[in-house]
Amino acid sequence: MTLTQLVAEYGYLAVFVGAILEGETILILAGFAAHQGYLSFPLVVAIAMCGGTLGDQTFFFLGRRFGTALLRRFPQWQPGAQRVNRWLLNYHAGVIVGVRFMYGLRVVGPITIGMSEVPAWRFVLFNLIGAAIWAPLIAGAGFIFGQTLQWLFADIKRYEEAALLLIVGVALVLGLLRRLRRHP
Repeated sequence: MTLTQLVAEYGYLAVFVGAILEGETILILAGFAAHQGYLSFPLVVAIAMCGGTLGDQTFFFLGRRFGTALLRRFPQWQPGAQRVNRWLLNYHAGVIVGVRFMYGLRVVGPITIGMSEVPAWRFVLFNLIGAAIWAPLIAGAGFIFGQTLQWLFADIKRYEEAALLLIVGVALVLGLLRRLRRHP
């Protein structure tokens, strides 16, 4: 089974699971796959919105119930949690909408917001708005990447697996660098 067949067969599931967690790489790949015709762009966006909303809601309620214990269990989250708390003092709506765009705060952000006094209904509302902005924007970046490659290379089908591997490779290198930076 080729990489493109895997994307076509399991792409929507990967988008949903990836969007629950920190799913930017998966969503960019899905946008690229949609450009190539393996996935439907509107369906990718809808699934990413659902997964992203569900994930952040889950982390919010985990924060509401187990936030202090989670921060004790994962002390590396403390700096991010402190930043989110400072921002929450002045910018509730902006932080809730924007936390999914803040690298490294995708999980700890909703947990921290759940630990705060932000009402659940307010988080739900702004979380939906954030997901409605995030999903088409990130998937659109992958789609535009595919469009750019098609513009640069007339026979893009010949290079699509290399492009998918490039996206995955860049994501892995960035993740490794992030991990190495955290643990010198």
